[in-house]
Amino acid sequence: MIDQYRRGWALRYLREAKAELEAAREMPYMAQGLIIEAIRKARNAIYYSLGEPSLIEGIVREAAENMEGKLDPILKCLVEMEETLHQFSYVETMDREKTLKRASALIQLASEIVETVTGEKVD
Repeated sequence: MIDQYRRGWALRYLREAKAELEAAREMPYMAQGLIIEAIRKARNAIYYSLGEPSLIEGIVREAAENMEGKLDPILKCLVEMEETLHQFSYVETMDREKTLKRASALIQLASEIVETVTGEKVD
């Protein structure tokens, strides 16, 4: 069960992630920063939908360090988001189309997780 407070934040972060991604498409000169922010917000949406964000963040960090065996699909997604954020943060120039495609896929995945947990659709 998710409480109203976390539900509200999860849905807000998801809406903002989608808006940031759309802005990245429309403003190529700002795309890199907007894409990184969109992925962060999508990640935060998942964190809030799953529980206490600081606890979830610790679990994800531990899973990323000890990637032994199979991970839960949601945990695997979060670890992948963290790795992508790390990669995108340290690249000076990126292929905008590839980056947009990757970010779009991660945000779509975040949408599916958040919408499943909250029972609400975000456009």
